[in-house]
Amino acid sequence: MNTDLISAEQLTAFQQDGFLIVDALFSQEEVTLLGQIGRADLAMQQVTFSRADGEGGAVKLNVENEVGDDIYGAIASSHRVVDRMEALLGDEVYHYHHKMIQKEAKVGGAWAWHQDYGYWYNNGCLSPDMGSCMIAVDRATVENGCLQVLKGSHLLGRIDHGKVGDQTGADPERVEAACKRLELFYCTLEPGSAIFFHSNLLHRSDQNKSEHPRWGFICCYNTRHNNPYKESRHPRYTPLAKREDADVLRVGHAQWEQMQAHPSL
Repeated sequence: MNTDLISAEQLTAFQQDGFLIVDALFSQEEVTLLGQIGRADLAMQQVTFSRADGEGGAVKLNVENEVGDDIYGAIASSHRVVDRMEALLGDEVYHYHHKMIQKEAKVGGAWAWHQDYGYWYNNGCLSPDMGSCMIAVDRATVENGCLQVLKGSHLLGRIDHGKVGDQTGADPERVEAACKRLELFYCTLEPGSAIFFHSNLLHRSDQNKSEHPRWGFICCYNTRHNNPYKESRHPRYTPLAKREDADVLRVGHAQWEQMQAHPSL
């Protein structure tokens, strides 16, 4: 497990706050290619679905459990993401799933306050030793509905979750109390920058009423010692073959060339 990418100060900040922002984790060329491929990916659009937010809007997303030989898989298994996640969670991690959040201009819906472990608890994961890395495909701003987090809320433990529109949200009474005691932080990000966050961190986002889309690519991981005790919609532990960082551009360019040559794919 390579811990060189995370400093002692960054690890302490993650443990205290529940999240860590890494600027320019991916280059402009890499994230532009990711956006081009995602927006032209007909196969991905066929499995994209919406979740109503209970406020009149909806969020589009797709979820994939497998690490494919494409730009999504190259990013999800890249050393720069996986090694950091292992350092932050203190164990070997495996790919739990990845997803593209597609919050379109003017119509992109909100996400209710929730913890990812609020969902994943029911998948047979005994502990919240899990985390996610969200990479900004587009600039994430307050106006276009960037991620909002409550600093240190991962230390509250798992909160009960229930239905909010088509989504699952954390208990509103406890969220209200947490909002009064903890600092609200808006995770504004430039394209290619990323936020690593703990599975118990309370987070949400507003509707996108701006003129600018806000797409984000999220890679989710579980720790080896937290291997689920039962089958669920997401996989049990399988060793993750890490890929060289250079593979993101190599695989991405090959994928883009194939998509240009065969637009119907």
